[in-house]
Amino acid sequence: MLNRGLDKLELLRIVEAVANEKSIDKELVIGSMESAIQKAALTKFGNDNNIEVLIDRESGDIKIQKVLNIVEKVEDPSREINLDDAKKTSPKNQNLKTGDKIYEDLPQVDFGRIAAQSAKQVISARVREAEKNRQYEDFIDKQGQILSGIIKRLEYGNVIVDLGKAEGVIKKDELIPREVLKNGDRVKAYCYEVKKEIKGHQIFLSRAHPQFLAKLFFQEVPEIYEGTIEIKSVARDPGSRAKICVHSQDSSIDPVGACVGMRGSRVQTIVNELHGEKIDIIKWTEDLPTLISESLSPAEILKVLIDQDNKRIDIILTEENLSKAIGRRGQNVRLASKLTNYEIDILTDKEDSERRQAEFKDRTETLVKNLEVDETLGQLLISEGFISIEEIAQSTPENISKIDAIDEETAKELINRSKETLVKEKEEVSRKLKELGVEESLINLEGMTQGMLVILGQKNIKKLNDFADLSSDELIGGFDEVKGKKIRIEGYLEEFSLSRKEADQLIMAAREIVYK
Repeated sequence: MLNRGLDKLELLRIVEAVANEKSIDKELVIGSMESAIQKAALTKFGNDNNIEVLIDRESGDIKIQKVLNIVEKVEDPSREINLDDAKKTSPKNQNLKTGDKIYEDLPQVDFGRIAAQSAKQVISARVREAEKNRQYEDFIDKQGQILSGIIKRLEYGNVIVDLGKAEGVIKKDELIPREVLKNGDRVKAYCYEVKKEIKGHQIFLSRAHPQFLAKLFFQEVPEIYEGTIEIKSVARDPGSRAKICVHSQDSSIDPVGACVGMRGSRVQTIVNELHGEKIDIIKWTEDLPTLISESLSPAEILKVLIDQDNKRIDIILTEENLSKAIGRRGQNVRLASKLTNYEIDILTDKEDSERRQAEFKDRTETLVKNLEVDETLGQLLISEGFISIEEIAQSTPENISKIDAIDEETAKELINRSKETLVKEKEEVSRKLKELGVEESLINLEGMTQGMLVILGQKNIKKLNDFADLSSDELIGGFDEVKGKKIRIEGYLEEFSLSRKEADQLIMAAREIVYK
């Protein structure tokens, strides 16, 4: 293609062969050749020139032309010509006018070694780009599906899969742990992403993705394929254990039994594909405590305490059931947490009792210390629902005097002492905020308490702008993944038991002021 002696028809045959091999339009191949010849021509005749190259699609003839714009005053001789000189170039050019163009034929380029190599690189780059675009268009609609291919090679732990008209990659961390794959093996994988990239891989596959399990059930269980059974959620510890939640609107259908199949045939096919991964199939229900209990099977649950706002659940059970609920290395509770999208804390009934006693003791000591009452009265107030100084201050003598052994006069005194305590605390906090340098704009933010402001000031969050840039996780705590492990991140205001909704409202209120 790049030699003077190349037969013109041979050039067209090369175009046809490349187009067929790469499954791309032959017009793109010819265009890349024209660009390569143009680059070589510019090298030979000067890069300042405006040179066009045209390959005849029928004959294979190559025409190289220099293009000159006709102007009144020439400023760039390599690209411009005046009208008089343009008319002199040919008798056919007598009707030209300013603004037209003339085309001068240039001799064919004799490609030297460097020019030939450069032209080859241009052609290769253009063909590769066209091939990548074609692959993207072919596979973008297959994102979210299971693809099957032959393992072509292994690269640094990653598996390259021949998908027919393209290659996909299963990265090392997307493989099922401890499975052995070899060149030539046929493999199934979930296509989780298709990127439009000129360099590198475009089609990303996974055998560890939760949706790989879901799509396998989609293939093996006709009721899921037909839509009579719905997969609600999936959680996996790839190669070890998985949990899948299923539901059917049709009460005559047993979704768990349908997924298991006759004598376990359906689920066993999936287990084999996943190299022995154990699969717990759970019937979904709207009743969250029941769903949580089922997801932690075989453990028997005594009590489920749900915090909807913070998406947290406390599970109370006996000591005998603790190891069953947690599972080996925390696997069972971790999968249940992923399945239900709730953070799960597990406590024994003894630990729950000790926690409640500790809370009761702390609240009693707070009332005894600040209201100067005896321990018995403090315990009585808390038992009747007055668990904080704020609640007592906001109550009425009539409400408090309903408690046996507390008359209206005592109730009034308790309310007055509570209010005095809150005033003193407010004055002390104001002094601290001034020392910390917390700005008025943050102090005046609706919903912000003085206790919160002190903590924020100590964390160097002293301006409304600083607060507006925070996330709810930074306020109330959350989890982050570090090297595949969930790490608990403590929130700045975690001790105030804000819900996620309340944290979001505070942050949004700050942003409305800062960014209005």
